[in-house]
This record gives sequence, structure tokens and C-alpha cells, in this order.
Amino acid sequence: MLVALGGNAMTGPDGNATPQAQLDAIAVASHHLAELIAAGHDVVITHGNGPQVGNLLVKNELAAHVVPPVPLDWCGAQTQGTIGFTLLDTLETALAARDVARPVAAIITRTLVDADDPGFTHPTKPIGRFLPREQAQTLIDHGERWEDRGEKGWRRVVASPEPVEVLETHTLHTLLAAGYVVVTAGGGGIPVVRDPDGAVRGVEAVIDKDLTAALLAGAVHADVLVIATDVAHAVAGWGTPDAHDIGRVTLDEMEAYAAAGHFASGSMGPKVEAAMRFVRSGGSRSIITALDQLAPAIDGQVGTVIENPERER
Repeated sequence: MLVALGGNAMTGPDGNATPQAQLDAIAVASHHLAELIAAGHDVVITHGNGPQVGNLLVKNELAAHVVPPVPLDWCGAQTQGTIGFTLLDTLETALAARDVARPVAAIITRTLVDADDPGFTHPTKPIGRFLPREQAQTLIDHGERWEDRGEKGWRRVVASPEPVEVLETHTLHTLLAAGYVVVTAGGGGIPVVRDPDGAVRGVEAVIDKDLTAALLAGAVHADVLVIATDVAHAVAGWGTPDAHDIGRVTLDEMEAYAAAGHFASGSMGPKVEAAMRFVRSGGSRSIITALDQLAPAIDGQVGTVIENPERER
């Protein structure tokens, strides 16, 4: 199975992103992952990096008058390395506590996107803090794109292209065949494009981590995609008197919920889309549930479960 950890798994319950809060949160995530591995499941792990990249962007802003800002692809690589090694440390400890002898590895992972993706022409993904015009100008002078958002101030916008291929998939297959638990494609992967001469280079973009998780789950022939978030189920009619948890559904039923506008684009929407894509492409089932509900969700006791009728038969 491929387990996609949400950004909430990397920070404290109140969103605290201090190093210690992140370490504590990652240790909790590793506890739940170790339970799955100890139960005999082969697990690939992906993770978010929003709070970590957000911290780097603030450092960019504060230091922009002294040193050039670090580009987004570099931010992705740095956070993959930091989260990857902390997951290795905590997951190895959690597995050892259960007498499970499984090697663990983390891969710095690039995700190929289309250089002609419309997002590069008309970037719309807001990232980072709101800043006054004069502070944003320093970043604009460094080549970043910022937009006036009215009373809140100016905010940076970047491309959010569709993931096409995880370039380290072959490496991942090699490690899986050797029995490793692998942490990969953090933050959706480092966004790269391929030039006409075949060379690969990083670009300023943000790839949705859940969409990359769905793509990668198919590439490694996973049976199950699990999207771990901070709620036990996706909810239809959120915020209305008709609100209700969505349990076990078919792909057609979930697509109907999505078409009716039940999932916000900035929160549950991308998770639902990723879950549907995996099943649509032939995966057996996708699960959306809370991090602390991983084990019971795998057993069918909780969570939103999207099933592929063809595979279930």
C-alpha cells in the first residue's frame, strides 16, 4: 500500500512547526506506520511539506536583501531531505520496538511536469505569507510573481502543474524488491521539466502531493492508496444540516459527490480527486481517513473507502 501523510502529520496539533514539534509529530506518524508494517503490509510512504516550505519562504523574505532567495525546487529538495531523515530515525525506532526487522530508506525524488502546462503561463497557486507592497517588491525584483490581494496585502503565486512521472520510480522498485520500506516523493516531488535536448532541470512550481501519490501508487502497482489526513472521513454537505460522513462507496458514487461540489478545492478536493484517480486507473481501493485510524481503516472499520468493482470481483 502507499500511504500519503498529510501536512498535519509533520507539525504539532496546533500547527506548531518548531523543530521539536515536528519531531514529536513525525514520531507519532511513525508509530501508526509501524503498526501497518508489523501487521505484514508492504508500505511506501509519501508526505506533505507545506509548513516546512513555508518556513523556508519566510527565511527567503527576511534575507532577500542580503542573499538571493532559494528557488522552490531547492526548497522541495531541502524539505524532502529533512523530513526523510527524521522519518527514517523515528520509523526505525518504532519498528525496533515491535521487533520488526525491515530496512528503511528515503529517496530525494523528482517529479516530471510538462513545460507547456498552462499553470506556467497563468500561475494561480498562492503560497507563503501576505506582505506589504514594499516588502513584496524585493522578491519581485528577484523574479518572483506576486499579486495584490487587497486589504490582506500582496501574495506570491506560482504554477501548480499536473504530475506526469516520478523519475525515481525505478530506484523505488529496486528498493522495494530488496525489502525496504521507502519514503519518497515528499511534497509531491521536486518539480522538473525535460528540455528538448533531454536534460532535466528544476522549475518554480508546487505539485499537489496527493496527485503525485496517486500517480506513484499506480506506478508501483499498489493495491491500496491511503490518504492520511486529520479527519476520519470525507464529509458530504460540510457545514450544512445535511452533513454526513461518506463511508464505503463506488467510484461512480464518489464522482457524483465531487461533481455536486461537496469538496473544497483548497482542502478535501485534491484528496478526493487523487483517491478517484487511483481507482479510475485500475487500483483496487482508495481510503481517506485520519492518521490515527490507519489500522482500522485498512480493516474496513472506518474511513471513506472508494472501491473498484472490477477489482473487487
